[in-house]
Amino acid sequence: MAGLQQTNSEMILLSWVRQSTRNYPQVSVTNFTTSWSDGLAFNALLHSHRPDLFDWNAVASQQSPVQRLDHAFNIARQHLGIEKLLDPEDVATACPDKKSILMYVTSLFQVLPQQVSMEAIREVEMLPRPSRITREEHIEVHEQHFSQEVSFPFLLSSCCSKGVVSLPT
Repeated sequence: MAGLQQTNSEMILLSWVRQSTRNYPQVSVTNFTTSWSDGLAFNALLHSHRPDLFDWNAVASQQSPVQRLDHAFNIARQHLGIEKLLDPEDVATACPDKKSILMYVTSLFQVLPQQVSMEAIREVEMLPRPSRITREEHIEVHEQHFSQEVSFPFLLSSCCSKGVVSLPT
């Protein structure tokens, strides 16, 4: 039952984020990992509720992902009282930690307006789910294409770990 509650909480949180960032064409939030690594989602979320705090175009177009993340975390700390729980360098990766992102976005959810429409929730329900494949299935696919040591990402549930596998030559 706890897993179901967590899934519903994540769905509502994702619905709120998507609804809040809908008017930002550079932002497409579909998950609590890779959608956040460039810093745009955090800034769009803040700007959608508090446009008086900063110039969106300046942040979106002129800064690196680490700078955008640092900007968002500093704005949230200075103006919303949310501690800087994440390091920009830890988020600006190929796959940031899902639980860390969830924790931080939940902190934002607690201090920003929280209205979520049923339309936004239905939209999230329709998002494609990442396929769940085993490591062995992924290796089998890659064995068909490579015959030397390769580094590749593989999906295990919803994590983004990297594996290095030596394949026979």
